[in-house]
Amino acid sequence: MSTDDQAGEKAVLTELRRAGANQYDLGSFNEAVIIETIRLAGTISRTEISRRTGLTQQSVSRILRILLQQGLLVEEAQERAERLGKPRTPVRMRSNAAHAVGIHIDPELLTVAVVDLDGTIVRRETVDLADDLDAGRLVDLTAATVTAALSISQVDLDSMLGVGVAVPGPIDADGSLLALPLQPAWRGLKIRQLLQQKLNHPVLVEKDGTAAAIGERWIGRSARARDFAYLYLGTGVGSGLILNGSIYRGGTANAGEFGQIAALRMGEWDAENGPRMVPECNPTASLPVIAAEYGYVETDPSATDEAKRYKAVCKAAADGDEAARKAVTQVARVVGQGAVGLVDLLDIDLIVLGGPAFGKEISEIFLAEIGRAVNAHPVARETRPVEVEESMLQTDAAAVGAASTIFHDAFTPRVSGSSQARRLPK
Repeated sequence: MSTDDQAGEKAVLTELRRAGANQYDLGSFNEAVIIETIRLAGTISRTEISRRTGLTQQSVSRILRILLQQGLLVEEAQERAERLGKPRTPVRMRSNAAHAVGIHIDPELLTVAVVDLDGTIVRRETVDLADDLDAGRLVDLTAATVTAALSISQVDLDSMLGVGVAVPGPIDADGSLLALPLQPAWRGLKIRQLLQQKLNHPVLVEKDGTAAAIGERWIGRSARARDFAYLYLGTGVGSGLILNGSIYRGGTANAGEFGQIAALRMGEWDAENGPRMVPECNPTASLPVIAAEYGYVETDPSATDEAKRYKAVCKAAADGDEAARKAVTQVARVVGQGAVGLVDLLDIDLIVLGGPAFGKEISEIFLAEIGRAVNAHPVARETRPVEVEESMLQTDAAAVGAASTIFHDAFTPRVSGSSQARRLPK
């Protein structure tokens, strides 16, 4: 574990220890504190759990006994302690002790993933969505795809904790879709309620950028045990925020509208003197257009739709096409200006880049351009460097992130009454 990882984990665990020590009831909250400690560490001894959490070894042993009996944890082979020579038996979370389904609903593609506690995809299904797909058929198709994925995966349904759904925002607090880009026919769809009725599992709905940030925190363990903003490149550019060790959703679950921040940074205004959405914040649509303005000529006859044209330009940029590289650089610079706004507003020192539109072909340009922007332009740039890193979740960030929202809800410690607490519906 690197020094930065240790520092991030220490900060999280300090907060957990402080909260745990002030609890009169040593029940579910301290169980969650211990689970979080084990999750961050991967494999850890009882003595180390006690040291990191501030709980007594008796309390740790009692809680671990319960979690082992429940099958959530497993013991590793005994290790010999360095000083006293006493054997110790580390514990870790059992990856197949719990599962969740992650659903990513994009205007063009439905992705369903059955995911275990380690974030491993047990089964993945994708379905292309027709342009004229109405809301009712979307719900039926989604439910049928989830049912099929669970059946093929053969996971024990008793281990299923729930279903997470990632969608482009905005949404309302009850998980209904509002003004979705490219699919006005889905506006007002009560997707959480309808899917929960059809699947008979608890359902949570998050914006795709928020879901990806939760997944990054869950899968990243100690490497992501710190505050960060996740820039999600998909149908538009969104963001998810991890602040004070937990997801920040905002008052209506719509925090992270990145396009507005980028527009304000760029000084782009519409006819009503409001922020005008800049084309670069919808890269899948704008990148081929921008590339053509620089003189790029499409040579792939199969690139007939928006997604294929976008991928063709990305590949051309990676292959050294000057016009394509200029276009990718322009998009990255605008996104970088929005990232500066996040860094200034939140005083964070980590930006994570991911999402289905963030491919290997453009990662070098994006990492360099955004890294330069967030280290050159923020007001407090002299106080700390800002790291810009590639997501650990790759193209399935939203689907794995959506499943991780279920794990996050079930296992992450939270102070009762927190504005960010969000429990699975019954």
